Amino acid sequence: MGLDQNQWSEEEHDVVQRIRKRVIEVVGRNMELYGVTLSTGHLYGLLFFADKPMTLDDMGREMQMSKTSMSTGVRTLLDLKMVNKVWEKGSRKDLYEVEYDWYQTFTDYFATQWRRAVESNLQALRRAMKEIDRLAEQPDTGGFVAGVLRADREKIRQAESYYKWLDRLIDAMEDGEIFDLVPREP
Repeated sequence: MGLDQNQWSEEEHDVVQRIRKRVIEVVGRNMELYGVTLSTGHLYGLLFFADKPMTLDDMGREMQMSKTSMSTGVRTLLDLKMVNKVWEKGSRKDLYEVEYDWYQTFTDYFATQWRRAVESNLQALRRAMKEIDRLAEQPDTGGFVAGVLRADREKIRQAESYYKWLDRLIDAMEDGEIFDLVPREP
């Protein structure tokens, strides 16, 4: 994994590789949280422990996967802002390194995902509220139905309140205020 094996014994190398492999496996499995496949999670783990930026060829050799698979995985990680493309003097190939600011990666990813969900849900709630209002205004809406509509309107208002709160939480994540409330670990 990009390590100078001349600087340590084979036994030391094996121990370090075993430890790293265990971490990479766990990180890979937990990357499902980000909607990432196990192999892409393993790729992230490989880059995390790499001591220098890697090319797709380097990654393919280490993971014994095709360049196409590496390219797909890297593109996914780039889109999630978990990996950065870097430039290195003298290299004509694209090089990649992991984004070590996990706090920023988390806030970028979840702010984007949650914002999309909030907007979609608020739009559906507003549409439902209009339909309820239109139905409630009908002269032939009976007392029982009117009561159900009032109850539903209140449930929708509570849901809207939650989504507005979640929207403020997302704002706090995007502008970094979240770290004033829950500081980063030193």
